[in-house]
Amino acid sequence: MTSTFILRPYRAEDEDAAISLWQRTWQQAYPSIDFAARLTWWRERWRKELVPKAAIIVAEQSGALVGFVTIDSQGYLDQLVVAPNHWGSTLANALVDEAKRLSPDRITLLVNNDNARAIRFYQRNGFAHAGEDVNPTSGRPVLRMEWRG
Repeated sequence: MTSTFILRPYRAEDEDAAISLWQRTWQQAYPSIDFAARLTWWRERWRKELVPKAAIIVAEQSGALVGFVTIDSQGYLDQLVVAPNHWGSTLANALVDEAKRLSPDRITLLVNNDNARAIRFYQRNGFAHAGEDVNPTSGRPVLRMEWRG
């Protein structure tokens, strides 16, 4: 899908749409995990950790939220979420470019080791392998990746 979208700052009224998009996207990426069971945890994390501490830029198309990126003041990109019907479009690139604009010196992130598609995407966008770690929530192995402006 290549229709026009706009980027804008997150608003409180975007919460339900953002959380629903997070669930649908991760569920498609990892069908064996029950993300519906994680919604309460995710909503609390969204409200307590991301909204107060990160800039959140949303992508909107025809009045619907189709993506978002979160970047904190330390340049940590916690979430890049793009609706599955926009995978492969310019939307994710635009959101990463916005994160780079907000954190022009350096961005770090963690990506699941088994998410080859995301790793290739970040590499195409100038991110390099910067180490390995384990996600403290899921216990999954992750790569640390970094971009320097």
